[in-house]
Amino acid sequence: MNKLAFFALLFVVSFLASCGGEANKTKEQEVKEEMATTFPETGEIEKLDDKLATFIGEGSRPAILAEGFDWTEGPLWLADRNMLLFSDIPPNSIYSWTEEDGKQLYLSPSGYTQDESRTGEPGSNGLLLDKDGNLVLCQHGDRRMAKMDAPIDAPKPIYTTLASEYQGKRFNSPNDATFDSKGELFFTDPPYGLEGNVDDPAKEIPFQGVYKLTTTGEVILLTDQMTRPNGIALSPDEKTLYVANSDPKQAIWMAYDLTEEGVENGRVLFDATAMVGAERKGLPDGLKVHKSGYLFATGPGGVFILSPEGQHIGTILTGQATSNCAFNADQTQLFMTADMYVMRIDIL
Repeated sequence: MNKLAFFALLFVVSFLASCGGEANKTKEQEVKEEMATTFPETGEIEKLDDKLATFIGEGSRPAILAEGFDWTEGPLWLADRNMLLFSDIPPNSIYSWTEEDGKQLYLSPSGYTQDESRTGEPGSNGLLLDKDGNLVLCQHGDRRMAKMDAPIDAPKPIYTTLASEYQGKRFNSPNDATFDSKGELFFTDPPYGLEGNVDDPAKEIPFQGVYKLTTTGEVILLTDQMTRPNGIALSPDEKTLYVANSDPKQAIWMAYDLTEEGVENGRVLFDATAMVGAERKGLPDGLKVHKSGYLFATGPGGVFILSPEGQHIGTILTGQATSNCAFNADQTQLFMTADMYVMRIDIL
């Protein structure tokens, strides 16, 4: 074989090998390569126990899906639309995000509908769906739990009040909420949506409460003993209520046993007060419960992964003050709202 023929054969072999390699790629590999190209990765994973490998794969990192917001919150995954909704609180707006279209303004105003201008954090915070698929909002500025009176695919800033007061006094600013299987609504009411925060002269309730709105419209106070109740979620069997406390002096997650009358046996699930500081931005905030019963709870540094007994097995370190998180439908992805960003990480 002459030299020219040899190099021609070498080229053909190399070309065929290359084609074979591309053909042998799985769809999953192609999707991951596309995501890595499209969405820059950030942060890191803090492993504290081998159990973390049950949820986070080796080498996984958060990916930035969208940015340029003021303070993102309340992520909600709409499975039938492959769409994420989330609040941007200071500009009083809700945005949507999809793989195809990226970020889009979805709804405004979202949390404050009065004519008089105001400062602070007036927009919606937590977002969720009721059993009929209606969008339910924690509205800071209007100081109420409300329902959007428009279809999800044709949003309009028209709202019906679900609850706005307790014993004749207006709420502070409902922050986060969750429904149980019976349709009862559990929500927290810290002062963050008031312009003057806890010292605002418009504050009518002297404490920061955790409440339940029954299906008959009754508002029941579950506890007034938390200084800054924030994120809230139920265990899969709905026997335990988890509530985050976003107080730098008492940065804890509480667990309560649910009863027909309310809650009992309140105890500290995990205390992160010693972790609060400049190197780990953020406080206990939003949380979601995985089908396994483990908590994915935003706190100092990112998203804590806690067992139902309160063991901290690891943290998704985002590098940002991280406000909340939400799973997709099959819990293979976790979306995170973190300061000016929206992020995502794969879950096993």
